[in-house]
Amino acid sequence: MTQRNASAFSDLLADARHSVVRVEMRDHSGVESEAAEFAAWREHRTIAPDAVENARPWTEMIQSAVRRGVRVQRARIVSLPPSEYIRFEHASTFVNLAAGEEVRQLPRRLATGLALPGTDFWLFDDRLIRFGHLSGDGAVIGHELNDDPATVRLYSAAFDAIWKLATSAREVRDLSTVT
Repeated sequence: MTQRNASAFSDLLADARHSVVRVEMRDHSGVESEAAEFAAWREHRTIAPDAVENARPWTEMIQSAVRRGVRVQRARIVSLPPSEYIRFEHASTFVNLAAGEEVRQLPRRLATGLALPGTDFWLFDDRLIRFGHLSGDGAVIGHELNDDPATVRLYSAAFDAIWKLATSAREVRDLSTVT
């Protein structure tokens, strides 16, 4: 098993040639870069224009990858009824979609028959995993890269199983309607 310190996400995305997939399984995140947008959403229940502008570096990275022919897919496993953070995340999904990501959501109760990984991850070209390690309150505490073929196959299979059962975010107006 090869494990290394994580490269910058932007470098990994720039090196991707075919596919980049993401699995998110937490109902809460304490990611510092989202704190202001989350607080504004909690107050106004809408995504502010400045939040969209703040996401511009992200959207430009994704758009660049998509223009190169990289398929970017994000699968979220969510508890229902959704947590406040998941409602915020759902409200801002239009930014991911506009950038060219495909996003699907799977209610946690429909995932009970799946073998799921222990942490959120990114998988690049079915060859390299970037694990995101978070604290109990959702703060990022580090990242780790792994290119072990058996581990890559396991995580790729987990993503495929989730994706197959999940509903496109474009079809979900209200998370409570996801079945």
